[in-house]
Amino acid sequence: MKILVAADGSPFTKRMLAYLAAHDEWLGPHHAYTVLTVVPPVPPRAASVLAKDVLADYYDEESEKVFKPIRAFFAKQGLNAEFAAKHGHAADTIAAMADKGKYDLVVLGSHGHGSLGNLVMGSVATKVVAQCGVPVLLVR
Repeated sequence: MKILVAADGSPFTKRMLAYLAAHDEWLGPHHAYTVLTVVPPVPPRAASVLAKDVLADYYDEESEKVFKPIRAFFAKQGLNAEFAAKHGHAADTIAAMADKGKYDLVVLGSHGHGSLGNLVMGSVATKVVAQCGVPVLLVR
């Protein structure tokens, strides 16, 4: 199975990884994993005054903060994973990559705000489920 693991480095990502580790059906060498993190975009006005290499370094550094513990997790499990870093709006980017990459499953942690919280703050998880043509496993 080709699995897209969406991660933001939050405690909810750690909870999702713990869930994967505890369930053999989701974690094992018979799956192909791609870990995706989406860094929020730098506002256009700020980006326009930054050198392209400075902006690229910023996105790389922010992505690596998320990837470092996840690389260790996969190494501890003895599994290989590809890592992809994008910048933009998280829900749109995750759903687009899942569909274009022809993944079998998207796995992500959910903050679990509930209906009222989603109305006020929105929810990446809710938007991914709504936009994605691929099955989504939400871990709360």
